[in-house]
Amino acid sequence: MFSTINVAKLGFALAAIAFTGVSWITMQQANTGKPQDPSKTDKLKLLPGFKAEHLYSPSDNKQGSWVSMTFDDKGRMITSDQYGFLYRLEMPPIGAGGTPKVEKLDVPVTVQPGDTTKNKVGMGYAQGLLYAFNSLYVMVNHRGNKEFEKTSGLYRLQDTNNDDKFDKVTLLKQLKGEGEHGPHSIVLAPDKQSIYVMCGNFTDVPQLDAYRLPRVWQEDNLFPAIKDPRGHAADRMAPGGWLAKVSPDGGRWELMGAGFRNTFDFAFNDAGDIFGYDSDMEWDFGLPWYKPTRICHVTSGAEFGWRTAASNWSPAYMDCLPATLNMGQGSPTGVFAGRGSRFPQKYQKAMYAFDWSFGIMYAVHMQPKGASYSATAEEFISGSPLPLTDGMIGPDGALYFLTGGRRLESDLYRITYTGSESTAPTSTVVTVTPEHKLRTQLEQYHTGPNPAAVDAAWPHLNHPDRFVRHAARIAVEHQPVAQWQARALAETDPMRLSQAMFALSHHGDKSLKSQMIKALTGVKLGTLNEEGQLNVLRALELVSTRFGLPEGPDRDRVIALLNPLYPAKTADLNRFYVRLLVSLEAPGVVEKTMKLMALKDEGGKNAVGGETVTASSDLIMRNPQYGLDIARMLEKFPPAQQTYYATMLSSAKTGWTPALRDTYFQWFKNAFNFQGGRSYVGFIDKARKLALAHVPKEQFEKYNKMSGADLLTSSGNDLALSYTPKGPGRRWELDAALAAIDTAMTNRDFDRGKKIYSAILCARCHSMQGEGGDIGPDLTQLGTRFSNKDMLEAIMMPNKAISDQYAATIFTLKNGQSVVGRLVNEDKVNYSVSQNPFAADQLRKIPKKDVVNKKYSTESIMLPGLINSLNPDELRDLMAYLKAGGKSDHALFKAGSPGNGGK
Repeated sequence: MFSTINVAKLGFALAAIAFTGVSWITMQQANTGKPQDPSKTDKLKLLPGFKAEHLYSPSDNKQGSWVSMTFDDKGRMITSDQYGFLYRLEMPPIGAGGTPKVEKLDVPVTVQPGDTTKNKVGMGYAQGLLYAFNSLYVMVNHRGNKEFEKTSGLYRLQDTNNDDKFDKVTLLKQLKGEGEHGPHSIVLAPDKQSIYVMCGNFTDVPQLDAYRLPRVWQEDNLFPAIKDPRGHAADRMAPGGWLAKVSPDGGRWELMGAGFRNTFDFAFNDAGDIFGYDSDMEWDFGLPWYKPTRICHVTSGAEFGWRTAASNWSPAYMDCLPATLNMGQGSPTGVFAGRGSRFPQKYQKAMYAFDWSFGIMYAVHMQPKGASYSATAEEFISGSPLPLTDGMIGPDGALYFLTGGRRLESDLYRITYTGSESTAPTSTVVTVTPEHKLRTQLEQYHTGPNPAAVDAAWPHLNHPDRFVRHAARIAVEHQPVAQWQARALAETDPMRLSQAMFALSHHGDKSLKSQMIKALTGVKLGTLNEEGQLNVLRALELVSTRFGLPEGPDRDRVIALLNPLYPAKTADLNRFYVRLLVSLEAPGVVEKTMKLMALKDEGGKNAVGGETVTASSDLIMRNPQYGLDIARMLEKFPPAQQTYYATMLSSAKTGWTPALRDTYFQWFKNAFNFQGGRSYVGFIDKARKLALAHVPKEQFEKYNKMSGADLLTSSGNDLALSYTPKGPGRRWELDAALAAIDTAMTNRDFDRGKKIYSAILCARCHSMQGEGGDIGPDLTQLGTRFSNKDMLEAIMMPNKAISDQYAATIFTLKNGQSVVGRLVNEDKVNYSVSQNPFAADQLRKIPKKDVVNKKYSTESIMLPGLINSLNPDELRDLMAYLKAGGKSDHALFKAGSPGNGGK
């Protein structure tokens, strides 16, 4: 979730400011004699032969929470607090013990008359750092305020008089965007002639000097454009997050690719290819457009299809690029290459990708495949909690990484290899495939008009390799449309025709619409394989989104081509067919689609994302704050393909019979029984309301009620539960909570206490009076055995004491992965593990032969902060219910009853 930098991160930049005579550096010598805290490293799961050192805790020294790092030309690390200053560290030699020497870089600031703001930041708030070209580049991510006046942008800081102090600050480009989806990391190009910068999807693309991805992007989706019901990214349109190449002086900016949701960091491999780790939209989990976090190979002119909410493109859209590897749920942060490490050769060649939410550092291993790569990933380091922010290989060959972000406790670690495998540097010779070579040759035509481009690229528009096809089409799109328009319309090869129609949709005139439809409907669609059909269908969709839906004879031709082939054999094909046919109000499409909705969900749980490296169930017990949300969703996972059909049918105005309509609206009511991400209920309700707009007015109330209106809150974003905490909530501290409980504990409300007990999930894991879950201790006798303080500590600080009976176990496997869950049974062959506290009977069997180690997790499966939604009176009613053991006749529920205080 936070900024990152990269293996090659060798630079630093800041904005032009007026200087005062304030001292530039404040030295803060660290206590080198302070012993390491073993708990910092004991929680880490490492691969055999690797050793972890905990070097420093910025948060312990009131230096904030560090999220980015780089090394300068003297081997010193430079870091940034997410909401504060820059720091420079001199590392202790490997094996010498001790901690770094730390200095705060106090860049002077101009103090206006009357400004009494203390501790102003001269430079910081960096979500990207890079030392290169004898400069420090800084990607500031900030709105600007009295504490730090600079706003988001790329800054360059230079030392012009060689006194080891930066005395010149230049703003290279101001950027509009801030926060966790704002401007992020900076990386040095492999040829050391330029730098690259990555920005999230809340960062506007400024006016640039050149565009590898032609600046013709639109939403291009016939699916109902339902915005996030909670308002996230509702005003963010294409192209989403973006990557740019920048000259060292900031004088030239070139857009290299876009369509990311929120890629924080990226790295170059030995072949000079770029890989970024893009984020998911966790609120969309369970919805048919959800895509997991993923590793993306960012080629010249890349488009990865992020569009807001339901408009998000699937990898089946043939005008965007697929992921190299689907990782799973999480919050991507740091990415860097293992180049230069003193590790075994396998890990020198690896890419390292950080997941902040679940504390996993993956080693991603790339294998050339055609013009791109296939990949596998293993768990290199993990811990709970371990909010990874940034990392890189240091000049000493060790791996350094930071934890923190969002003002969390922050730490600096160093990883070294002490095993027996050779750590000799790997060969720098790179062998590329013929397809890779062809792709890079075609990418030379991505810089502007070239008379040789069309003839060079056109034959490859039907290349079997998707990345080659993409490079060829982008090459064509950079040429004047008059040079290739006639050739596109005359093309007869279905694959080349489809790619040519993508290009012509982007650059052609609306007057070409009928000719384009005629060319596409002349294809013998039923004879093509799935990929061929997807290309033609996507081309028809692009013509429709850019130039308007086909009308008259054109509409008839499209329907005649598509209708006999629907339903198709795969989920992806059916999504394209239903999108086009419903949009065209084709005869019979409603009935056909309703029959598909009656089938078992053909899309499965990963209809868009596909298989992931880490299954969602494997994440539940790694981080209770996020994991229990996953647990609830997996307990009743929505049928993604049915949801897709139902949402598309919300646009259908014709073709309904009373029976079809009854079945359709009853589906919505059933859909509210499933559990998806935070926005799931709101999205289903928005689709439901779109559909209701097409029913006869006199039948509106009937179908409104039939479709589940009574189940929802007034906003439609949540189910109307039996009790929702009234609040206002607060971040309860133990002393304040205890003070609230030790007073006013008379005449408490039993019914409300019982409802709160269920509302904040206690009943899901604990039993009371014989009712409830069994994955936590029975609470019936709680009040007779523990004081108010003991009870509150157990609720508020669940990690303080974890019974072995209820602790999760971490199983480390031979393949480097780990599995976290409750060990509920074992035999001679397998361990039986429960990973979902809300579906405790769903067991995963782990072969004992695959396990190299197991230990108890130090992280409780109980979620901290459960009482933070409660106001004092609600907290008192809950505690009364707990102390009473669920008995309504307890004295606490009678007027004048004793509170029992801390007794």
